[in-house]
Amino acid sequence: MSKVKGIVSVIFLAFGILFACTAGSALGVNDQREETAQPHNFCCSEDFPDLFLTSPYLAGESVSEIQDVLLKLGYYQGTPSGVYDEKTTRAVKVFQNRCGLPADGIVKYHVWLKLAQKVENVFTATALPAPPGEVSIVIDVFRLKLIIFSDGAPYAQFPVAIGKEKTPSPIGNWRIAQKDIAQRKEFGSRWMGLSVPWGRYGIHGTNKPWSIGSMASHGCFRMRNKDVETIYPWVKVGTPVTVLGNPFGYRYRGLQEISPSESGPAICYIQNRLSRRGFYKGKADGVFGPATLKALTEFRKANKLKKTDSVNNDIYQALGIK
Repeated sequence: MSKVKGIVSVIFLAFGILFACTAGSALGVNDQREETAQPHNFCCSEDFPDLFLTSPYLAGESVSEIQDVLLKLGYYQGTPSGVYDEKTTRAVKVFQNRCGLPADGIVKYHVWLKLAQKVENVFTATALPAPPGEVSIVIDVFRLKLIIFSDGAPYAQFPVAIGKEKTPSPIGNWRIAQKDIAQRKEFGSRWMGLSVPWGRYGIHGTNKPWSIGSMASHGCFRMRNKDVETIYPWVKVGTPVTVLGNPFGYRYRGLQEISPSESGPAICYIQNRLSRRGFYKGKADGVFGPATLKALTEFRKANKLKKTDSVNNDIYQALGIK
C-alpha cells in the first residue's frame, strides 16, 4: 500500500476502455444500512484441500500452490513440480516443526492458515487517517490496484487479486451493497459486496495473501487482510465503485460467441449498444435473457443478418465492436 502519486493519467487512460454497465443497484443510493452478506451464491471462493503423501501422488493446482508458498518462505528448494511427493512432505514437516505444529507432513486447514499468517506478516500496513472527503473507489484490473479517492482526488492505493481468465471480475460502475465482518474463511477478515446484478461479487480479505497481485479469484477482488481492514471503516453502503477493464475479458483469443442464458459484463456492453440503437429496453443487467434475445432478433432483421440466437461475429461487426 502506498500514497498515490502520478496515477491520475493512468486512470483516465484506462477510462477509454471502461464501459458503463451501471447498476444503481440492488440497493438505493440513499440506503445507508449495513447488511449482512448472505452465506450462499457467492462468485468467489478459496479452496483449502487436505494434502498428504499417498500412492499415487496427489497432483494439481493446490499442490503447486503449496510448493510455491513454501518456496517463497524458504522451506522448499527447486522448481515446484505440482506433485505432492517425499520432497514436498519434508518441506511441510520442516515448516510445521518451526511453527510448533505436529510435524506429520499433512497440510490441513490450520496449516494453510499458518502459512497465510507467515506471508501476511511480511507486509506491514502503514497507518493512514480516514480520507477527509467523500470516498469513492476505482479498481484497475490492468494494474491490479484498488485506488481510494477522496472528493475525486487519489488518496491511497492497494494491490489486489482479480478473477481468473475463466472467471473474470465484473467490469463496470457499481456501488457497495453490503458490508460484513467476514464469517466465511475464504473472505479473510472483511467483506464488502458489490451491486453486480448477475452474481455475488465483492471486495474482501483473503487467507491466501500470496495470491495478491495475480489473477486468482472466481471474480471477486481480494485484498490483504490488513489492507481491507484499513479501508473498511472508510467505505459505507452506497459508496461508488468503478472497475476499469475490458468487458470482454482477456482478448488474446479474440471475441467469443455468446449464447442465451450467459451473463457478465460483455452482455451489459451489448445491451447498452442495442439500447443506443433503440432495440433494447430497460436497464442493462448483464443477463442474456428473453429481453436481450428479442432485441438481438429485431436488430438482426433490421440489419439483414443471418438468423441465430447467439452473439456472433456478424453481430459484433454490426454493433461496431472490434
